[in-house]
Amino acid sequence: MSQLAHTAAQRFEQIFGHAPTGVWAAPGRVNLIGEHTDYNGGLCLPIALPQRTYAAAGPRDDDIVRVASLDFDEQAEVSLDDVAPGVPGGWLGYVAGTIWALRERGFAVHGLDLATTSDVPIGAGLSSSAAIEGAAGGAASGLFNLGLLDSDASRVTLVDACRRAENHIVGAPTGGLDQTASLRCLPRHALLIDFGHDARVRQIPFDVAAHGLRLLVIDTRAKHALVDGQYAARRANCEQAARELGVDLLGRITPEQLPDALSRLSDQTLRRRVRHVVTEIARTRQCCDALEHGNFQQVGELFNQSHASLRDDYEVSSPELDLAVAAARGAGALGARMTGGGFGGSAIALVPVTALDAVKRAVADAYLARGWTPAHVFAVHAAGPADRVAVHEAQLVE
Repeated sequence: MSQLAHTAAQRFEQIFGHAPTGVWAAPGRVNLIGEHTDYNGGLCLPIALPQRTYAAAGPRDDDIVRVASLDFDEQAEVSLDDVAPGVPGGWLGYVAGTIWALRERGFAVHGLDLATTSDVPIGAGLSSSAAIEGAAGGAASGLFNLGLLDSDASRVTLVDACRRAENHIVGAPTGGLDQTASLRCLPRHALLIDFGHDARVRQIPFDVAAHGLRLLVIDTRAKHALVDGQYAARRANCEQAARELGVDLLGRITPEQLPDALSRLSDQTLRRRVRHVVTEIARTRQCCDALEHGNFQQVGELFNQSHASLRDDYEVSSPELDLAVAAARGAGALGARMTGGGFGGSAIALVPVTALDAVKRAVADAYLARGWTPAHVFAVHAAGPADRVAVHEAQLVE
């Protein structure tokens, strides 16, 4: 039971004058491989993080969404009738947009009060946005008896609402990977998501600790944002390439068809984008096979290949990410790659337990030599999805 859940419940009562009905939480995510493939109809392989966003919540009898962010020490509110693209701005858009999207789907939701807090790093490419959407959506489901956390099938509906909030209200053209991971991952498993076939999923064993390994996240502290135009530009490149090739999604192109496809494109930029997407989907499929057979050497090599493709063909890496990856590999990691949208954010490294200290030290020394802000390096495991949190009943409204 997280101390953050207790904090959210206690602060809710202090701010709103009564105990919350409950506390809900949703995790951030890290994508093992399959980057920028979701909106191209490809494969992705994320895990849910143990770090999560907590939302203590209570219903209202009007249509006001009122949120107290304990991390930002801010309070804000908006009427659901006023929610529209770009309104409200900032972090409130993720919360109110999710409630708005549920109402748009025909669910009987009203206003609510929320107090939120989180240990998902913000701006690190670990999907703090999907975490707050999932926590808010889970709270709305619980408060208004929607049952959206009751089964994997019902969670798909909540995934869609969270994605609509980010796409239509916040204005980030994300493809659904983050929300799917936050709401549908299972402990000790990665989630293979096939966005070319209605986002169907398959659970892939991912318990690296049982094999003497750890997954390290390296938060470069180089902030990234998906609404700054670079992400949208990559997506536009892919859509143009798909039109030129006469396919609805680049994920329809097989590795065998790739040479012919590249020869038919109009410029080198589009060729690089398509080469990344097609080879990344193939790497994701190979990574699942390697994990199911316990071949972690191959998993590490696929991480390395993925990073090179993201750096050179998709052009979404950064000096901070490249240095973190190189330092980790040089100190004994089996493989390392940037993760998330890129242009900053985080990298991951698959590291033998015996090399953990050496890898952390190598990353720290490399950043110190450049005079950069120290990276935050921490181990993670594959955790569970969004859900209601059990806190002491004395803190909650019966």
